Amino acid sequence: MIEALQFEFMQHALLAGFLVSFAAGIIGSLIVVNRMVFLAGGIAHTSYGGIGLAVYLGLPIFLGASVFAVAAAILIAVLTLKKRHRMDTFIGLIWAVGMAIGVIFVDLTPGYNVDLMSYLFGSILAVSSEDLYFMAALLALIIFVVTFWYRDILAVSYDSEYAALRGVNVKFFYTLILILSALTVVIAIKVVGLILVIAMLTIPVYIAEKLSNSLFSMMFLSGAIATLFTLVGLWMSYTYNLTSGASIIIVSALSLGLFLLLHKKDTV
Repeated sequence: MIEALQFEFMQHALLAGFLVSFAAGIIGSLIVVNRMVFLAGGIAHTSYGGIGLAVYLGLPIFLGASVFAVAAAILIAVLTLKKRHRMDTFIGLIWAVGMAIGVIFVDLTPGYNVDLMSYLFGSILAVSSEDLYFMAALLALIIFVVTFWYRDILAVSYDSEYAALRGVNVKFFYTLILILSALTVVIAIKVVGLILVIAMLTIPVYIAEKLSNSLFSMMFLSGAIATLFTLVGLWMSYTYNLTSGASIIIVSALSLGLFLLLHKKDTV
């Protein structure tokens, strides 16, 4: 693995893993405490519509996926702000329509044979310098937003009714969380793919939640855990010539199983 670091693509992969892992750790924590795990999968699959549109129009894939994902997040926010108990219905509908739109646009693109595997299971080894700039900018934005509005986001996440009584703009922060979640999902697709993105956003958070006593510590710890899983997954992928995204998730799942086993023994 050490000798692989001389290659630029591996350097990019490691940096991308670090940036995406911490973004996923922070946003994944908000997704979990807001009980919106299904949202991550919905936006991931909906963003495929943006991928297909970008391919059809000859635009950057990240741009198309981001615009589509953010639009889906805003639509979900509008539809579910007053009816969160119906969120799964709306997400399921948007999920299916987004995927269908993506497939249609890819079919309509003349002479283009898109590599579906790279979007389904990730292509972290193909991360470009432009992708890294996007990831770094998004992580910086997430850190700024969470730090600047931490108390408001905390209030909205745990008790939106109480937050509203305190004068917090619940609609704004609810929508903001969804938009940041959408953008994080898009960059996570580059690492683990749209099929596996839910696992990346939830497994490290689940472990961190059991070891933390505050939302802030859960965010930081889940980011660190996700980074560790990504590094080990990349090593396994390079050593045994496996798909990187799937390797990262397998490492995460095995680690979760070991954690649950040890945690159960401690509580006996």
